[in-house]
Amino acid sequence: MGEMGLGVTDHGVHRARTAAEDGLAGRRYGNDQRRDEGPARAVPRHVACVMDGNGRWAQRRSLPRTAGHRAAETTVIDIIEAARAAGVEWLSLYAFSTENWSRPGTEVDYLMRLVRRVVRKHAPLLLARGIRCRFLGAADPRIPRELAQDFDDLATLTADNQGMTLTVAFDHGGRRDIVEAARSLIRNGTQAEEVTERLFADHLPFPDTPDVDLVIRTSGEQRISNFMLWQVAYAEWVFPDVLWPDFRAPDFLACLHTYRRRDRRFGGVPAQTNGDPS
Repeated sequence: MGEMGLGVTDHGVHRARTAAEDGLAGRRYGNDQRRDEGPARAVPRHVACVMDGNGRWAQRRSLPRTAGHRAAETTVIDIIEAARAAGVEWLSLYAFSTENWSRPGTEVDYLMRLVRRVVRKHAPLLLARGIRCRFLGAADPRIPRELAQDFDDLATLTADNQGMTLTVAFDHGGRRDIVEAARSLIRNGTQAEEVTERLFADHLPFPDTPDVDLVIRTSGEQRISNFMLWQVAYAEWVFPDVLWPDFRAPDFLACLHTYRRRDRRFGGVPAQTNGDPS
């Protein structure tokens, strides 16, 4: 299936930025991020969401778990629109982890069908909004061939967009990404003393992705769950109690407001203290 299979054309797509323009400029590491960006951003550049609570949402309504996944579609679109309108440049959504393959086969099969329908249904909207779409992971052979092709088609279709970058983490595991980066360095013959944080990150998937500034995990659970482990090293975390299917734009904006009140020191001390421990 080519681009037309998603029901859209490439009219109105902007020219892609070159690697020199868009590539490594976005990445920051620890204190480098603070120095390069100056004062803390009013709006986080990169927000990541752990979309948790679909099953509990359904259970509270005496519905099958699949109903919770289906209800989550509205939230996904609402948050994409809210993030874009708020000025977020990078939005990452945790849709399916490497550990989720252990769920019952019927639930996994439903998720695969649901995600395919959502991707095909909303491709025109994503294109029209100028959103660049990426899929982080998506390497397991158990992913249906048709779904993998839809992922590739949407990524290709929106590759030239210069608005917000939407990364969908699907069949993703942070530890796996780190292991694969280490293997890549070894295959390249990199000597141990040559390995730096920046070089290591160059071997991660989508190395132009900047560090995550804010992670939102809905449903009140407070776990990392193997999500973008390298990129969230200096992230602020917010854990709203609302379940993902009930999470809406005002809730998202409230999380951004919480972020603005945080003092991001990256291991340092506030400038006004000048190092005074008192």
